[in-house]
Amino acid sequence: MNLDDINWDFNEAGNWPAGIKIAAIAMVSVILLGAWIYYDTVDQWDGLERVEKKEIALKKTFERKQAKAVNLDAYKQQLSDMQQQFGAMLQQLPNKTQIADLLVDVSQAGLASGLEFSLFQPSGERRKDFYAEKPIKLIVVGSYHEFGEFVSNLAALPRIVTLHNVSLAPARKSGRMTMNATAKTYRYLDGDDK
Repeated sequence: MNLDDINWDFNEAGNWPAGIKIAAIAMVSVILLGAWIYYDTVDQWDGLERVEKKEIALKKTFERKQAKAVNLDAYKQQLSDMQQQFGAMLQQLPNKTQIADLLVDVSQAGLASGLEFSLFQPSGERRKDFYAEKPIKLIVVGSYHEFGEFVSNLAALPRIVTLHNVSLAPARKSGRMTMNATAKTYRYLDGDDK
């Protein structure tokens, strides 16, 4: 068979030799198969890849939620404990009627420590989310150990009192120091206060 003797006109394809017909049919089949894979299957492969990634993400989410679900009883117990602790801490915050007594307790803690008060100035309340803070400006004179005892006495009070902006400087009397500080006490805002 000589390839030059074949009429390559597509309309004469029925007269081509059998080997060339088979080759032409195979080539057309490969082209059709390639087009079908490209236009149909590639999109499905991309979709499969997206779904597999989503499956991995969902498995991770499931595992996290399962780990939380396994520990649900422990979380509930922890929440209950935290609510009890929060209740106990709220009880350490004075109410409106106890603020005056607490101010007296702070001044008595300083006097019991041997400190001399140069300034004891309560300021107005500052409201926060669920509590109000009551700052008290203090200027006291004493020794280093008396300051330590004062701080210890404040910590021993049944109500919460914190010290802020503490600065120490030598006093005019030798061996003595002056402490400038702001003591803050807090009270819970109940339904009437909000």
